[in-house]
Amino acid sequence: MQIIIVGCGNVGRTLTEQLSKEGHNITVIEEDSDVIQNVVNNFDVMGIVGNGASYSIMKDAGIENADLMIAVTDSDERNLLCCLIAKKAGNCHTIARVRNPVYSNEISFIKEELGLSMVINPEEACANEAARLLKFPSANKIETFAKGRAELVRITIAENSKLCNKAVRDLASELSLPVLIATVKRGDEVFIPDGQFVLRAKDEVAVIGTPRKMFSFFRKIGKPTTGVHSAIIVGGGQTSFYLAQQLISFGVSIKIFENCKERCDELAELLPEALIIHADGTDRGELLAENIEAAESFVVLTGVDEENIMLSLYAATVSKAKRIIRVHRAGYNELIDTLDVGSVLNPRNITAEKIVQYVRGMSNSVGSNNIETLYKMDDDRVEALEFIIPEGSPVVGIPLIDLSIKKNTLIACINHSGEIIMPDGQSKMYPNDTVIVVTTQRGFNSVNDILAD
Repeated sequence: MQIIIVGCGNVGRTLTEQLSKEGHNITVIEEDSDVIQNVVNNFDVMGIVGNGASYSIMKDAGIENADLMIAVTDSDERNLLCCLIAKKAGNCHTIARVRNPVYSNEISFIKEELGLSMVINPEEACANEAARLLKFPSANKIETFAKGRAELVRITIAENSKLCNKAVRDLASELSLPVLIATVKRGDEVFIPDGQFVLRAKDEVAVIGTPRKMFSFFRKIGKPTTGVHSAIIVGGGQTSFYLAQQLISFGVSIKIFENCKERCDELAELLPEALIIHADGTDRGELLAENIEAAESFVVLTGVDEENIMLSLYAATVSKAKRIIRVHRAGYNELIDTLDVGSVLNPRNITAEKIVQYVRGMSNSVGSNNIETLYKMDDDRVEALEFIIPEGSPVVGIPLIDLSIKKNTLIACINHSGEIIMPDGQSKMYPNDTVIVVTTQRGFNSVNDILAD
């Protein structure tokens, strides 16, 4: 597809890298010439220096022949204006990043009036992910498939875990596991395990199952199965606001540390059910004074990655709280992998992932081989995709054991008319089923891509 990306900050650069790798023709518009030069030097894309909200610049970028325009500058209003111009000049699909909470209640109106295909709010998306984790605190990360009927949950194996030092095949018989182990991350390596694979302490394991079976799985391995009842949030930005809103609706007791008096006053008015504390949340004395030892969850959302990491490590020494931190810089990924910092939210990756998911679905919209859901995992080394099975597909009606499936590709789950099936070798796929595929292969766009040549 012909895609124009306006704005080349963290999200724009990530989108440029991922979409260019998938074979799309990308043109990037950015006002900073040094940024454009860097992007053009590193990726196979065209670059234009200028204001993406200018019709003449859009025309130079080829808007009249574009299939999609994505606006991810640091200005909501500019992003919306870019979409309006793109829609009028090229009648293409448009996606805008819109962050201001003032627009939150008006998104449906804005999408309809401007003809937007998608609106993404990174802060709200991060808050949604954090809220899911706090409803299931034993998990490092939770992804949903099949309209919520199936979940992919990631956990880290402790030395005293019932999973530790056990082969996957043995676990199935010993514990009657109601879920499927899809991936294992061990240090820098990622595996799609077979039955002989032995799990070790500190492995991060991704398991797939229904919410009810996931509950049973955690109970069998001795992990907590209820959501948190209290949360301390450090930092009073927009992500904190969106998260607190959700947690309050779940009946969770909330304390928010914020060192700006004016922002504290705003939050106190917006969130009357929460306790807003005007103090430095990075001060250990202040945290102890607010009983961090007894908190069931600790969420660090300051604007400084280093503070978030250090606070999480400190919290681990004084409490058993479920810990979640936000980290913006990709350069910290390797460091974080060596530290026990809890669950990590990366707004750039979350935003880019949702947009890439839309783009893949759009790429296949002409046929019936739609991607319903897409998640990238382990620094983009693994993808979990949900496909609709089309009429006439070569996978239809054939037992999985008889299909020639590509290496490092797993059929993890089949959704047959709302019934979630954890497949074995005799399971079959039928038209209009959806199937979850986990793979280390790149660029699957159809369920047919799982087949070896």
